[in-house]
Amino acid sequence: MKIEKFEDIISWKKGKELTISVYLGLKNCRDFSFKNQLERASVSIMNNIAEGFERRTNKELQNFLFIAKGSAGEVRSMLNLGLELKYISEKDFRKMYDLTLEISRLLSGLIKTLK
Repeated sequence: MKIEKFEDIISWKKGKELTISVYLGLKNCRDFSFKNQLERASVSIMNNIAEGFERRTNKELQNFLFIAKGSAGEVRSMLNLGLELKYISEKDFRKMYDLTLEISRLLSGLIKTLK
C-alpha cells in the first residue's frame, strides 16, 4: 500500500490519539509548565511525522521520524513524572504510556523500511 498523505501513516494516527489523550488527561492540571511541556512533546510526535512526510525525500522523512521518536521518549519521561506527582491517574498513565511505546515501535519499523 502506498501512503499518499501523512494522515494515512499509522504512527501519525496513534500520535494524534496520544495528543488528544494528553490534552484531555491534563485539562485540570494546574502546573501549567508541566502541562505545556507534555502537550508540546506529544504534538511534536505527530507534527514531525507530518513535516517529514511532506518533505518528500526518504532521508528527510527518516530524520523527522527520529525526532518524533525522541519526542515519544520525552512524553514517556514526562508521564512518569506526572504519575509520581499525581497529576495523572494510573489508568490515564497506562493508556498514554502504552501508546508511546506503540508509537516508538511503529516509528522504528518505518525508519527501517526507509534505509
